[in-house]
Amino acid sequence: MDEQTIADPSGHWQRIFPGWWPGSVNAIGLGCALLYALLAWYSWHPQQLTPWSFFGLLGCAFALSLIACLRAKQLSAVQVLVWAAVFRLIGCLGQPLLEDDFFRYLWDGYRFAVDGSPYAVPPAVFFGDGSIPQALLNVLGQINYPQVPTIYGPTLEYSFLLGYLVAPAQVWPLQWLYSLVDLALVALLLRMAEPRWVLLYAWSPLVIKELAFTAHPDVLGVFFLMLALHWRQRQWFAGAATALALSVGAKVFALLFVPFVLWRMPLRYWMLFTLVLAALYVPFLLHSGSELAGLQVFLQHWQFNGSLYPLLGRWLDPIAAKMLLGGILLGFCGILLLRHCRRRDGQLPRGDLLFGVFFLVAPVVNAWYLIWLLPFAVLNPRCWSWAFSFTVLLSYVIGLNFDLPGLDPVRMPLWASLLEYGAVVLAFGLDYWRCYGRRLKTA
Repeated sequence: MDEQTIADPSGHWQRIFPGWWPGSVNAIGLGCALLYALLAWYSWHPQQLTPWSFFGLLGCAFALSLIACLRAKQLSAVQVLVWAAVFRLIGCLGQPLLEDDFFRYLWDGYRFAVDGSPYAVPPAVFFGDGSIPQALLNVLGQINYPQVPTIYGPTLEYSFLLGYLVAPAQVWPLQWLYSLVDLALVALLLRMAEPRWVLLYAWSPLVIKELAFTAHPDVLGVFFLMLALHWRQRQWFAGAATALALSVGAKVFALLFVPFVLWRMPLRYWMLFTLVLAALYVPFLLHSGSELAGLQVFLQHWQFNGSLYPLLGRWLDPIAAKMLLGGILLGFCGILLLRHCRRRDGQLPRGDLLFGVFFLVAPVVNAWYLIWLLPFAVLNPRCWSWAFSFTVLLSYVIGLNFDLPGLDPVRMPLWASLLEYGAVVLAFGLDYWRCYGRRLKTA
């Protein structure tokens, strides 16, 4: 080995393996692929999955994605997209991990195909029904909260129907569908931000686990929301209003962005938004109703992985706490909207801040909810949002997922909550110091 190789070992590897030398994006991508392949193996052998293997694999993948983002000097959009496709392919070959929500999706698709609507009656009504095919009986027996009607909006229900038509009682069509939509979202983000920041989303362990492995459908709503914002920025108002309606039809989260997308649009585009949304809902309303019955139960009784809400619950009754936190959210939305409307530079709204406050006050913060925040974290990279994208996985530390002594079946231990939100607070402090500390030094 010559003196130049000793002085620059990375250059030696780069000459031997162009594009694959240790520390290159392709080498890091290969390492992540191996980690996700091992996670896929565990998904087929869930009894061998431990907290150490779960967090170890995803933690290493998260660390590698950070290294690729921060150290990559020549990163192409093709590299980001190709490796994103590889990771999602691996996830689609696995099984859902630490989740059973997909049984509800499979059941909804079946009831939609048979009855024309999944909203008519809750799954529990069909217990003991001999007319249900055996494969769907197996699905029915594993649905959580079967006495509660479905809470999913019409946009998602059409995707469940498509999955049923492809392969009844099978989750893989949904895994493939949502992974393809997610790749379309990655391609869209590559038109809106630098590849190295898009990489953080495209290679995110949270995204790959929740979409490719577990088939959570939130990506449909997120994709249409980002498409609406993109088209709004490019002044295609008809497309923006239509995409926004499809996003709201997927999940009520998107309602937060209705004023940001439709502001200063002519009245006809507000009407278009309303008509598209009505077209999504009217067939179900005429048949049997909508997801509002299930959402009402969800809003009144469910609580999981919140931050401010559990604290206020020590001193206030649930209704008073929700009203106070709802007022905080509405006030913050108003301030953000006023600031956004005063700007004429065409910049997108700060969805990272909007969703950050939303999750701060929400009684329920499931891990897959963060998928709504992360595209905005690509456009406005901050330490706190990407730290949250990993620490939110601590919400899986419950007795139903891991057989550890002292774990409650459905409640997170206090140490997990403190670690999850404590890391976010520390990361937010780092962001504050980087932003305002430098201003003070230059003042």
